[in-house]
Amino acid sequence: MNEALLLEIAKTAINSNFYDEVKVDKEKLLKENPFLGEKQACFVTLTIDHRLRGCIGSLEAKRSLIDDLVANSIAAAFGDPRFLELTQEEFEKTDIEISILTKPELVEYDSFEDLETKLIPNKHGVILELEGKKATFLPQVWEQLPTFNDFMVHLCQKAGLSPHSLPALPKIQTYEALKIRS
Repeated sequence: MNEALLLEIAKTAINSNFYDEVKVDKEKLLKENPFLGEKQACFVTLTIDHRLRGCIGSLEAKRSLIDDLVANSIAAAFGDPRFLELTQEEFEKTDIEISILTKPELVEYDSFEDLETKLIPNKHGVILELEGKKATFLPQVWEQLPTFNDFMVHLCQKAGLSPHSLPALPKIQTYEALKIRS
């Protein structure tokens, strides 16, 4: 996988919002790099001075990698509801991180303690689902929330659930991610 190419596609996609003449040449890219046409899920995370500035992605591979990458790059820059749209001045200082995800796998567990033994910090991204609410943390979130309890409490909060929901044994899926950073 050509990491520099993926970062360039993300940058071009975001720049296309600032400049009409900038476009991602999908046809040419697919011809020269067939792997971009494979169904793949990715997340695009934008940071400025190591602070989150936008993060949008797909958990399941439903479209080609190039389509997912372009859409998620634009959405992270201009459509993350937690932030105002990225400005051109901010973009000059923005670092891009792309996470290419593996297919999520269901985790079978029978207690909170059992779940803790099955999640591997810094390796597993986690999808939590309960009562129609759903949230995920990428594997790199373990860097900020290194303990199992902190990670799961914050994941519940992100899903809009009380951390006291954990004894209800929510549906848990894990995935791994190939990280690419600018």
